[in-house]
Amino acid sequence: MNIDWQRFKHVVRQAKNIVLTSHIRPDCDALGSELGMAGLLEQLGKSVRIVNGQATPPNLQFIDPAKKIMAIDVDVTRAELANCDLVIILDTSAWIQLGPVGEWIKESGVKRIVVDHHQGEDDLDAELFKDRNAEATGAILTRAASELGCQLTPEIVNPLYAAIATDTGWFRFPSAKAECYRTAATLIEAGADPSWVYSQIHEQETLGRVRLRGVVLGRVQTELAGRLVHTWIKYDDFSQTGSLPSDTEDLINLALAIRGTEFAVIFVEQKSGGVKVSFRSRCAMNCNEIAGNFGGGGHKAAAGAFQDKPLAEVQPAVLDFVRALMN
Repeated sequence: MNIDWQRFKHVVRQAKNIVLTSHIRPDCDALGSELGMAGLLEQLGKSVRIVNGQATPPNLQFIDPAKKIMAIDVDVTRAELANCDLVIILDTSAWIQLGPVGEWIKESGVKRIVVDHHQGEDDLDAELFKDRNAEATGAILTRAASELGCQLTPEIVNPLYAAIATDTGWFRFPSAKAECYRTAATLIEAGADPSWVYSQIHEQETLGRVRLRGVVLGRVQTELAGRLVHTWIKYDDFSQTGSLPSDTEDLINLALAIRGTEFAVIFVEQKSGGVKVSFRSRCAMNCNEIAGNFGGGGHKAAAGAFQDKPLAEVQPAVLDFVRALMN
């Protein structure tokens, strides 16, 4: 889908007080896109708030040194958002991923638009500005700067670079086409620091995350001559290892890195109940379609879903489904 930039500019220009939001369990593409969009809108003279359904994970707080990103019902009340005349939903098109912010959007009836690069969408009653061929939502917003006549300022280039780099697996995923490198180069020329971004994400390990990694690797199971690899995390593992739920980010890629792996699955028990399931593929199997069978979505090579059921029930159901496709 090509983005109608003329229409996008019209919608943005009509708004004065804008709220930006993204999915719960925010990653660098969600956070970086919010900060990038906020910077562009502020250049246009808009009043902007970034409000998510959950707080920024501790390991990603480096991306927001000015502490612009707020959590609803914690840092800002719903009443304080009453003057909002436009919500821009970034990096997701699903109600369930918005958490309590989604509840506020429904209650308020505020006008909303979506800027996203994922496959599929819910009926958000929103105008969609999606590019499913984009490697990251952060890449869309980098290109939006020139469309809106804005500058790529020092405050937004590192967040946007982090968004693109992480969503492309540091440019090793098939989504990292030539245009992706050109976009990254544009950000670097504007002041982004790739080595600093990488060090903040991958060279600030906690002892708890290292111990959690050991638990995950110790549970790895292989099937179908090593083509299918899966593992799991119980909620008690976080307290026992001294880790945080946000420390699960990218752990599934440890399973995918095993030689001969074609498809990887990780199950993570949630504090509130239920299980988050993440899928990764390096074969013809479409993660987005598989996740869709369990109420989720994402990309062909990477997707996720949430099941409001016990781990003992979710794990065999998902694995049986995947096995059937792989046999």
